[in-house]
Amino acid sequence: MGWDMMIAFPPCTHLAVSGAPHFEKKRLDGRQQQGIDFFMAMINAPIEKIAVENPIGIMSNVYRNPDQIIQPYFFGDPFQKSTCLWLKNLPPLFHSKQVDLFNDIITHSNKDELEYFEWIDGKTGVKKRQPLWYYQAFLNAKTKEERSRLRSKTFPGIAKAIATQWGNLSVK
Repeated sequence: MGWDMMIAFPPCTHLAVSGAPHFEKKRLDGRQQQGIDFFMAMINAPIEKIAVENPIGIMSNVYRNPDQIIQPYFFGDPFQKSTCLWLKNLPPLFHSKQVDLFNDIITHSNKDELEYFEWIDGKTGVKKRQPLWYYQAFLNAKTKEERSRLRSKTFPGIAKAIATQWGNLSVK
């Protein structure tokens, strides 16, 4: 359709490592393959410049490792959320306004953003932890759809970096 660039955020519901306990069921009923096929349709689109975003998951094995793994704190947002980028004819994003999460915990005005929720998994007995903002999204969401939307959030610093660093690239 003549697009110069595509920045894609395909659903990660059946691909992210956070859903690993459900992978077998998703493989058997075809949901995981649908997720893979949709992701690959984005990667293989006939567009000159492509970025596909997804969390850490199975695409590193099914397709290839991402070109870059970024964190919101690389771009000024005091949060941790590993985000993979698969790139075609685009440079990796450079870090701007990096927040030092470990030292900033003491001085940050909203300390809850930098803390973790820890628990012992009832099935495995393994200690687990996740960023408090992510856990609170689970608690505050009234529906499964709302929880999914809150957890799939793209943080403002990352969005700004994408817009400013890739938005002005010249078209061949």
